[in-house]
Amino acid sequence: MRAWLSLSRDELLALAPSEIEARLAAAQARRLATTDLPQLDSWLDIAVLLQSALAMPEAADWRVVLEYDLLRLDKRIDAVIVTPRAIFVLEFKRGARGFPLADRRQADDYAQDLWDFHAASRSHPLVPILVATHAPDVAWAPPLIWQGAVPLMLSNAAGLGDLLARAHAAIGPPGTPLDVAGWEHAAYRPVPSIIAAAEMLYARNGVAEIAAARADAQNLHRTTQAIRAIIAQTRAEGGRSVVFITGIPGAGKTLCGLNIAFGGGEPAAFLSGNVPLVRVLREALARNAAIQGRTRLEAERHKTHAKLQNVHRFLEAGATGAHAQPENIIVFDEAQRAWNEAQATKDTQRRKSHLSMSEPAHALEIMARAPGFAVIVALVGQGQEINTGEAGLAEWGRAIADRPAWRGFAASAVLAAPQPEQRLPAAPWLSLDDSLDLRVPIRAIRSTAGAAWVEAVLAGDAAAAAALATPELPYFLTRSLAALRGGLRGFCRGQRRAGIVASAGARRLRAEGLGVQVPGIEDWFLNSWPDIRASEALETFATEYDCQGLELDAVGLAWGGDLSWAGAWQAREFSGARWNRVAKPENRTFIRNTYRVLLTRARYETIIWVPPGSAAGDFHDTTRAAAEMDAIAGFLSACGARALAMPTPIPEPALLL
Repeated sequence: MRAWLSLSRDELLALAPSEIEARLAAAQARRLATTDLPQLDSWLDIAVLLQSALAMPEAADWRVVLEYDLLRLDKRIDAVIVTPRAIFVLEFKRGARGFPLADRRQADDYAQDLWDFHAASRSHPLVPILVATHAPDVAWAPPLIWQGAVPLMLSNAAGLGDLLARAHAAIGPPGTPLDVAGWEHAAYRPVPSIIAAAEMLYARNGVAEIAAARADAQNLHRTTQAIRAIIAQTRAEGGRSVVFITGIPGAGKTLCGLNIAFGGGEPAAFLSGNVPLVRVLREALARNAAIQGRTRLEAERHKTHAKLQNVHRFLEAGATGAHAQPENIIVFDEAQRAWNEAQATKDTQRRKSHLSMSEPAHALEIMARAPGFAVIVALVGQGQEINTGEAGLAEWGRAIADRPAWRGFAASAVLAAPQPEQRLPAAPWLSLDDSLDLRVPIRAIRSTAGAAWVEAVLAGDAAAAAALATPELPYFLTRSLAALRGGLRGFCRGQRRAGIVASAGARRLRAEGLGVQVPGIEDWFLNSWPDIRASEALETFATEYDCQGLELDAVGLAWGGDLSWAGAWQAREFSGARWNRVAKPENRTFIRNTYRVLLTRARYETIIWVPPGSAAGDFHDTTRAAAEMDAIAGFLSACGARALAMPTPIPEPALLL
């Protein structure tokens, strides 16, 4: 049961407020949580307020659900009032005299989560209400359409009953009344973001239900169970195993890896060469742990460094000594991007290399020293190679073949990957299990067709892409930077997060008014408006290197001149004062992969902004020719990207002072 207390309207009125307070306190005690005096006082006030507001005759068949847990999202709604016509979602701010932005976003966010993830909340209006008990009166401003999660309503304590009555009357009787008694028991399957999931896993040492927006996301559960079975077998045999996890972008590989790194009993670490991912997750976990435990942030930052490590530093440390690492299990993120021998042994201006082999070979050598057993969980992103010097699965295969103590486990898809460097050989050391391949996208909440649509677009197949472009496909197209920003803000109600991304090779975006790359990636991903460093400010953009492995709720993709359309995709690089065609096939692949990464960063909507470019005239800029930009936009439109319609601004309710 998700609600701490569920009562019919008549049951609510029959109980003394102190009894309601006591029942909620008992529910909190059963969850092994302490209850402080302000919380008890708040429950008492809410009970009194709701009894007064719901004394009206029309509320006779309503139901009140108090402290409703949004499981797996670490959120809890103060109260939900379920009627045959609508679901009222209430957030109370005791003693508050106003409606600050953070409180409004919190209340609105609860309704958005129910709309997206609660099966019984999709066919009736969801009405979020922020109740600031001591605020001035608020004018009644009904929405034009009572559908979905309607605009946030504001109320003080004295006006709540009148607001509920007016809204309920304005909605009118539905064709099919909502099942009031069954609402709270309907399926609720949320998908936490990467950052939210990491915080929960780190805090609780793993959770059984990590992400399931749909029944088909059992694929993720099946993969996790298969990994745990291999770990148990390897531990029992005292062996050495590499488990390759493959899958399409957004299918949950990182979630799977975090669950293994944080959720087992053995010493484990999550390793990644993706520096922004490591930095953002470390900082997110440290901030959350400091708040939850009321500890020093610096101390928590120190702890997160052990669980989330830079893979290159891990390998350097292991290569310079013969000692055993403390971990029996490592999760090697983006294993296909591990460096080959030439890249791993190369000195740079910033560092002197201490490696003598490829990174896969060093990983096997280091983990062979682990006492008892060792498991490397290798997360393999397909079609996301964006750098030279990346070894691919073929190098992992060669390294394992040279070390008889090691065994490999992978899905059969690794035997027939399109690119030879991403294949494993059919060898005696390799066991096949198709549970280790994640084919179901779970990042995209609105539609499961997004990944396939992106593949068709980047393959230059407009007909195939258009066939996938249903009304639910959340890809939009605009030629205006102002419209891009307005659209992102319109899509991100509540606590949803928006940001702009662009290719690192899109060098001429600065001439279009977008030329500042994100300076501090932790603040960009973790801070909130009105902090101007946050992604929500929509002033800076993240590149493929900044955001691979991470995600936003709504993404604005600024299309650059490095991937142009002329009957087929043309990969280019900017040098001096002009664009040059990319000659090497692998480098052309890297640029297409860059756009694959950028096009699959959104959990909800992606708005593609194709700049207008420069038209012919005295100051015509050939590096951003309008005709080239028009061709890109025309192709994306033919693929089914919908023209962005600017959302109508929602007026703020007026305070009656």
